Amino acid sequence: MNAYLATRVSQRAGRQAASKQYCAGAADSPQGFLGLHTPLFRWLTERSKLVNGAENTLRLFRQVSGFTNYNTMEQEFQDIDSSGRWQNLYNEIRNQASEYSYKVAKLPVNRNLNRYRDVSPYDHSRVKLENSENDYINASLVDVEEAQRAYILSQGPLRNTCGHFWLMIWEQSCKAVIMLNRVIEKGSEKCAQYWPTTEELQMSFTDTGFVVRLLSEEDQSYFTIRLLELQNTKTEESREIYHFHYTTWPDFGVPESPASFLNFLFKVRESGSLDPEHGPSVVHCSAGIGRSGTFALVDTCLVLMEKRKNRSSMDIQKVLLGMREYRMGLIQTPDQLRFSYMAVIEGAKLILTDNSETQNKLTQLSRDDLEPDLPPPPPPPRPHLNDSRPNGPHLESQAPSGDRLAGEPDAQDHNKADNSGQVRKRHREERIASTSQRVQQMKQRLTESERKQEKWQYWRPILFNVGAGAGAVLAISLLYWMYSQ
Repeated sequence: MNAYLATRVSQRAGRQAASKQYCAGAADSPQGFLGLHTPLFRWLTERSKLVNGAENTLRLFRQVSGFTNYNTMEQEFQDIDSSGRWQNLYNEIRNQASEYSYKVAKLPVNRNLNRYRDVSPYDHSRVKLENSENDYINASLVDVEEAQRAYILSQGPLRNTCGHFWLMIWEQSCKAVIMLNRVIEKGSEKCAQYWPTTEELQMSFTDTGFVVRLLSEEDQSYFTIRLLELQNTKTEESREIYHFHYTTWPDFGVPESPASFLNFLFKVRESGSLDPEHGPSVVHCSAGIGRSGTFALVDTCLVLMEKRKNRSSMDIQKVLLGMREYRMGLIQTPDQLRFSYMAVIEGAKLILTDNSETQNKLTQLSRDDLEPDLPPPPPPPRPHLNDSRPNGPHLESQAPSGDRLAGEPDAQDHNKADNSGQVRKRHREERIASTSQRVQQMKQRLTESERKQEKWQYWRPILFNVGAGAGAVLAISLLYWMYSQ
């Protein structure tokens, strides 16, 4: 935990220094820390008398632009939803977010360590590697003191940073990795295969001295839970790491409903991985800001609501602005912001009330998220009217009679359920096999490219020496010919 505590201390000091430096020049800057240039916001800045906090200007903006204080989040959500203001609200939050320096991420030596050019960790909150020549990794420590939550939001590891990724997990004493993307999405690699599959069972990272073994794997319809063993080959010490992998969240999109996501979140919580006695959990997608930011925001808001025992005390926008001080761009789209509201509202119903009906609703809604591409089950047998009996027309089932007890499902129902489960399992296995095949193809292409590069590195000095020798011989021959004339 020493590395984690040291990171938190340096993070706070760096953030305070960066905030003072940034705010000192904000009033004189042509853009200002608000990033807005309208007369309305200039008037707001003068009216609030405060330029060092987005929260004050945000509150004043609501007063003059029609935003109201809501008794419940449901009222706020319905008002924004009915008026179609999610895009405006998202733009407002993005413009209010603080900005800090990220010079280390832009150093030439670190360029090939970033997956995306426009997603960089802030200098004051970046996670620093200790036992490495280069301490840089594209990951940020997001610390929410009131909720007693700490997350490391990271980009999806690159092929050349997988060893650094596991080194960070070891040094920060992380208990879990929460992965919210697939390795391959829409035909492109969003993340390197940094953990062993059921075929490999073990992966070695010689650059940082770690071995990762797959101990168990539990496959659900929309997520997978793995138990990994992380071994430090230098000290022979081993630790068990949870790997929670949500597999049905589209890139730049949201799940169809928050139910399956909340089930996933509660599974993570049940493991104790998010508790303060452990190091921060690593949360990543591809860039480490959209889906990852949504997960951290929803979990944090639910924790705060549990502590306060009051739904109306939660200001999701304020929490998001606070988290954006640690990593840029958290929540990438208005849809992700809307989904965050929905998940917090539904999650609060489960946390703050002990209602079995709500739990049943969550379970039912989560089924709606399972394999949406499957065809619906066939309808039950249609009844027909029979007037031959003395009591008049009544419904008679076409199903054959038998010794089946009342309320007991027949074999046909069992077969339907079994077939549906088998179809889901087959689709999941086909998806996993397809992803594995694409990863292997990418590895093969990369290996061939590396071999060509190695050959060129081998032959380049030889060809250079041969060329230099030939040039020298030619020059000597030319001089000899000139003097001999």
